[in-house]
Amino acid sequence: MSRLPYTFDADQRYPVDLHMHSTASDGALSPTELVTLCAERGLTHMSLTDHDTMDGIEEAGQAAAQAGLCLIPGCELSTRWQGVNIHVVALMPGGLQGPMVDGLIQQREARIQRAEVIAERLEKVGLTNALEKARLHAGSDRPLGRPDFARALVAEGLVPDWASAFKRYLGSGKKGDVKAHWPEISEAVGWIVDSGGVAVIAHPLRHGLTRRKRGLLMDTFQAAGGQAVELVSGQQNPDSTRDLARQLVERELYASMGSDFHFPGSHAAPGSMSLVPRTAAPPIWQHPRLAHLRDSPAGVLSAG
Repeated sequence: MSRLPYTFDADQRYPVDLHMHSTASDGALSPTELVTLCAERGLTHMSLTDHDTMDGIEEAGQAAAQAGLCLIPGCELSTRWQGVNIHVVALMPGGLQGPMVDGLIQQREARIQRAEVIAERLEKVGLTNALEKARLHAGSDRPLGRPDFARALVAEGLVPDWASAFKRYLGSGKKGDVKAHWPEISEAVGWIVDSGGVAVIAHPLRHGLTRRKRGLLMDTFQAAGGQAVELVSGQQNPDSTRDLARQLVERELYASMGSDFHFPGSHAAPGSMSLVPRTAAPPIWQHPRLAHLRDSPAGVLSAG
């Protein structure tokens, strides 16, 4: 297993992806299939970060041990900040424990309620029996997410493809974008930190925030105990990435990275993301709770 660097001292890619999804939430691949794909693509370190659940971690850990990858347990929490839906990745080296146990139960209930509201709204634009049709595409009894409704919209011929479903009905500010049930970001960060985890702001460049507001978000996040931000999430403008890096350095925040992979054939693939720029922001694996990630053997990363 390759050792990870202590610093980001050159524009390059790393065999690390700490933000991906499986069928335990709204991804298309099972945890085992995802791990297999990560191994095929040359990753050495990964995290499974399904939306508001860690149900896929056990299966992924077993697959990671067989494939020779290091897996850090995780999930992606939906939160609110000043009326904006902000996602926070929870990297949980000790697994699911502490306040996160009740926190994920709360998130599950919020997702169930949210799906009911999304279904009601989409029925008004022509998707009859929306809840049942989305459930059909989910393929399990997990809480439904917007991608499940997107697939239903495509199957019913209301939109030509998944991207159009989000652009017209499910994206930010559209009828199917329901956020009222989520906790405030400070509360969710508290769950993570008090449970032995590391909180990471997910894809900060995708929220449509000005640089100033993005800085205010980081300040609120940091005051609550958050210590890391995804410096690179999928494909980004290099200038925007370098500017984001400056914001991290100013606040002494750790830099994480992830593809936000959901399904094959999309714009993202495991390990597929822009170059990480040269920056003084320390890599996420330098965080005291994750430092042993650099040299971890295959299988599930446990608390050091």
